[in-house]
Amino acid sequence: MRWQVVNLKPLPCLRRGEFINPASLSNATEDRLLVITVDGPAAAGKSTVARALARRLGFRYLDTGALYRAVTWKALEAGVDMTDARQLTAVAQRARIELKPDSQGLRVLCDGCDVTREIRTPEVTQNIYHVADEPPVRKVLIEQQRQFSRRHDLVAEGRDQGTEVFPDAEVKFYLDASVEERARRRLSDLVESGKDASLEEVTCEITERDARDRSRPMGALRKASGAVVLDSTDMTAEEVVELMVREIEGRGVLPCRS
Repeated sequence: MRWQVVNLKPLPCLRRGEFINPASLSNATEDRLLVITVDGPAAAGKSTVARALARRLGFRYLDTGALYRAVTWKALEAGVDMTDARQLTAVAQRARIELKPDSQGLRVLCDGCDVTREIRTPEVTQNIYHVADEPPVRKVLIEQQRQFSRRHDLVAEGRDQGTEVFPDAEVKFYLDASVEERARRRLSDLVESGKDASLEEVTCEITERDARDRSRPMGALRKASGAVVLDSTDMTAEEVVELMVREIEGRGVLPCRS
């Protein structure tokens, strides 16, 4: 059974000016709306929780990994040299990436083409580090992420959202879980999608991924200053979202906008 959110009640907005925490509001920048970040290691449940939290708050969900995957897919399709930073940067600059919410979660469009499935292939996964580790490419995509925050209240999920992309986010979360539990969740997803894998193989892959993510030259996985750390090992997705909502409500950063 996939680790997922089954039932959550919508969160009512506060009236403007009600329970506003001045210390929290002082972190907001003039050119963006509210941002909540969810960082953490692979298979910790960030996507599941971030999507549910965004729905609960009435915010937009920003899957930052999808942006990097879309650029990787486009570069592979174009046959560019994946080790050439200049070519990859040009691809990132030209790519028109859209993230559209739907009943299934999120559709990813690249230059008008729905690539939601294509960006999850093993080939894209194996090559995404070329895009993610290039400073010029990251600069382009980080700016795209910040553009989203100028148009929407966001729940932004990724690896460096609270540390590099939105260091002044109103609320930051770091979602973790044991390697064993993360491997079980990832295996469940793979089996559900019809792919063959063993728990041992998935555990090794996640352990190796953790090591790579923590040692990346840019956007390395680490806890943001002031982040609320949540260990979801023995929790359901609903329980995690409820804790997040409680934390956000306690900070009073959700005024309704007219």
